[in-house]
Amino acid sequence: MELLFSLVTGVLSASGIYLLLRGRTFSIIVGLVLLSYAVNLFLFSTGGLHTHSAAVIGESASPADPLPQALVLTAIVIGFAMTAFIVILAIRTRAELGNDHVDGKQGEEGDTR
Repeated sequence: MELLFSLVTGVLSASGIYLLLRGRTFSIIVGLVLLSYAVNLFLFSTGGLHTHSAAVIGESASPADPLPQALVLTAIVIGFAMTAFIVILAIRTRAELGNDHVDGKQGEEGDTR
């Protein structure tokens, strides 16, 4: 279970960083979302991955830690709000500049990046 969590977190982090380095606003938005998912998985895994333990203290010998779960829930809400804000900002920038390049310049002829 730990290996699966670490692999998924690593793949999400690598994909998010790759997309953040692209030159288009949509790629940057998707990269930020993937990176926030990776951080959420990392925070969730810090509470310990117990498969057969109760979430209530006193019900089992090793209960799950509720603090990382609360942090992840808060991070999901904040991430959704920031994603909505960035999407609106990207739409506004596209309307103002006429393209979705991060630097605001149109690429060369035939450049389909």
